[in-house]
Amino acid sequence: MAVRAGDPRAHVDLVVGSLAPRLVSRTSNSAHVAVSAAGMLLLGGDVVHVEVDVGPDSTLELEDVGGTVAYPATGAASRWTLDARVGSGGTLLWRALPLVVAEGARVERRTELGLDTGARAVIRETIVLGRQGESGGTLTSQVSIADADGPVLFETLEVDGSAPEPGVLGPARVLDAVVAVGFRPGAEPGAMQLDQPGAVARHLGDQTHESRLDDVWARWSTGARSLGGVVAPAPASGGSPPREVEARSIE
Repeated sequence: MAVRAGDPRAHVDLVVGSLAPRLVSRTSNSAHVAVSAAGMLLLGGDVVHVEVDVGPDSTLELEDVGGTVAYPATGAASRWTLDARVGSGGTLLWRALPLVVAEGARVERRTELGLDTGARAVIRETIVLGRQGESGGTLTSQVSIADADGPVLFETLEVDGSAPEPGVLGPARVLDAVVAVGFRPGAEPGAMQLDQPGAVARHLGDQTHESRLDDVWARWSTGARSLGGVVAPAPASGGSPPREVEARSIE
């Protein structure tokens, strides 16, 4: 998925594969894209690779409309990789719905984000260990973020729903996080301020609806929008074989 500022409308590139992105709205320098699974995800052995490219002085808002369930697997782990690049002065906003790691599932998740000078991003990721009544499977999650001056945030999380560890998630089954980088968002109780401009807010709990991070996301994403392009308003909305890929360019 990519966006470049244009006249009279931004140029948007979408690729349909494991995920099916759909253009919701756009302006001359921004796009709002809804993302859903194109099929049943994540099965054992699935490999999902998402590439995001935000052009200079452009804004891309990605909205997850379906969430993801990692299903039990006896073979290879499923892998989910996000590689994102935000050009100079650009803005990336991605609000992901929960990734549910079912009992018996094995998931490897990696997020890599690169920011050019003056770029910014706000990303929300929510992990849920187990469906209702389950303890949950295993997850290895790695986040690596760098800007033009070097590393901003690097962290690795390893959890096993059947063997909770003190000091990691403990008895909690929900980890909700909002990460803002490339600017100093407003202060939030309990949020961790990074050495480079940015902050991380987290919530640990048993249910997703208990999280207080909806308000944090709203404030931080609004702050990021005020520094970049304005996203056009969206209408109200109430081992497998390789999958076919369709590329689509929207002028």
